[in-house]
Amino acid sequence: MSSSDARKPTVLIWGSYDLGKPRTRLMRAAIRQSGAEVREIHADVWAGAEDKAVMGRGAALGRAVRLILAYPVLLWRFLTGPRPDVVVVGYLGHLDVLMLWPFAKARGVPVVWDAFLSLHDTVVADRRMLSHGHPLARLLWLWEWLACRAVARVVLDTGAQAALFREAYGLPPDRVTSVFVGAEAAAFPEAPPAPSAARAQVLFYGQFIPLHGIATIVEAARLARGRPIDWTVIGQGQEAGRIRAMLDEDTPEALTWVDWVPYEELARRIAGADVCLGVFGESGKAGRVIPNKVFQILSAGRPLVTRDGPGMRELVPEGAPGIALVKPGDAAALLDGVERLLAAGPYPQGLHRDIAARFSIDALAARWAEILREAG
Repeated sequence: MSSSDARKPTVLIWGSYDLGKPRTRLMRAAIRQSGAEVREIHADVWAGAEDKAVMGRGAALGRAVRLILAYPVLLWRFLTGPRPDVVVVGYLGHLDVLMLWPFAKARGVPVVWDAFLSLHDTVVADRRMLSHGHPLARLLWLWEWLACRAVARVVLDTGAQAALFREAYGLPPDRVTSVFVGAEAAAFPEAPPAPSAARAQVLFYGQFIPLHGIATIVEAARLARGRPIDWTVIGQGQEAGRIRAMLDEDTPEALTWVDWVPYEELARRIAGADVCLGVFGESGKAGRVIPNKVFQILSAGRPLVTRDGPGMRELVPEGAPGIALVKPGDAAALLDGVERLLAAGPYPQGLHRDIAARFSIDALAARWAEILREAG
């Protein structure tokens, strides 16, 4: 697609992309907002699989069978439909891009892969489900290496993640780029300042995975004993058993664990909090990413404590009000960040409005328009 071409570019969003992920929903909305003429060919394989890492063998096998059976229809529709200028494959598309590769090449259509994150880095370095030398870990690395070579562009969520891909898979700089995840503004509208109360409310929500550092949050709540702070932790996942054991041993009286709330209720929970928490894991990935919850909290205009790292530094300027970036895995630093933000309040309406403009749907659309133009 040349910049001088006045017609709308035609973009096909193709594959088994996971509509349960805000990343995918925002990617689709941004591409439509960019002015492209968009078609979709989709097989809904991942509905209901919130954390794929903790699926049982039977459930995982069932999803795999559904995925394999979906490809003949997906590929037939690609081959018999109008030829697009660009195909976009969304998350989780590691197998999608390999299946599409020869057919896209035959039709002369460039493929942009929104990889979003590295499965090898997630499984091996972050969640530590496999050792680096395990044969399955090596196979996963090879799979990801090959997938990167099946496409014209690989898209990650931050520049730090893009740099990891370039280094890990020996990719040229122009092959890999990034787009912020962003937040669904309608679901996480700017909330009015929280009313003052005798006890401060601190909120965490998310999957119980190493990246989030739930144990550090529990330790911070223990350190806060006797202080007027109530802690609410919402979630389930891989580390739930470990966290349950910690709480059975020593439960902070001011900490409440809620297994799950509907997505639609999160905005109300955020609006009712004086401070919201991001992630505190110590892995390299935890420092490179900016999780969904961080964008949602910033969109809602709530004070935020999260770990420092190169990913956050891409978005948050030094000294931004209402944000405390702290050392990972450090409960005392987390508590100090919470108390500093509480002491600095009350905060005005529109606390993070300037930062939120950087990941608005218009900003994401402009970024996707640039990527699609370069790929085509």
